[in-house]
Amino acid sequence: MKTMTCKQLGGSCEQKFQAETFDEMSELSKKHGTEMFLKKDEAHLKAMEKMKALMQSKEDMQKWFETKRKEFDSLPHD
Repeated sequence: MKTMTCKQLGGSCEQKFQAETFDEMSELSKKHGTEMFLKKDEAHLKAMEKMKALMQSKEDMQKWFETKRKEFDSLPHD
């Protein structure tokens, strides 16, 4: 099990997520993002705008995911 925060995953808070794989971690982050979107959380909405801009370039988005995957892989197990 590894731990990452919302901020580490491109969000805006210190909410912690724990997962065995990066794909699981990504899903937890997406779920949290959806919850914050529905709550209209201003800080998260700003972070989502940055991600939306990043997603305009498939190459940039792929680089971002690879960087986050490497960060996840380098983390110690809890």
